[in-house]
Amino acid sequence: MADVTAVGTEGVPFRLDVERGKIREFARATGTTDLDGIDAQEHPVSQPTFLTTALHWQTGDANPWPAVKLDQKRGLHAEQEFTFFGEPPRAGSRLEGRSTITDIYTKQGRRGGEMTFAIVVTDYYDESGRLVAQAKMTGVETARPPKEDEA
Repeated sequence: MADVTAVGTEGVPFRLDVERGKIREFARATGTTDLDGIDAQEHPVSQPTFLTTALHWQTGDANPWPAVKLDQKRGLHAEQEFTFFGEPPRAGSRLEGRSTITDIYTKQGRRGGEMTFAIVVTDYYDESGRLVAQAKMTGVETARPPKEDEA
């Protein structure tokens, strides 16, 4: 069961360098067929979902998610949302990310049982301190673990 006292828990800031090669690798991994635009630009714009790669950099105290204490046997990634305050970051950008658990709430599930939702918001700032993007991830814990034949 989620720990509602985790709301407000903040991770320590972490750095995310937006690298040209990583933008290309991410594009290939997500099925982009037109890599010419990336290759032709010195500082290509990252794909809108590129910020998911921050999980590779957000380790230890930078990640507040463990404070939520969802049972991972019953956990699902429910939703991911990105908001940009301008274009997505370009190669060569250095961002500082800061994540906060912003909400934990419950809802009645359709199959019976209560579902617990938890939201973490990560703000990304450029080197001048300007907010350039925000990622909002919603995780859910189902009321019961899946049965063996449902897994």
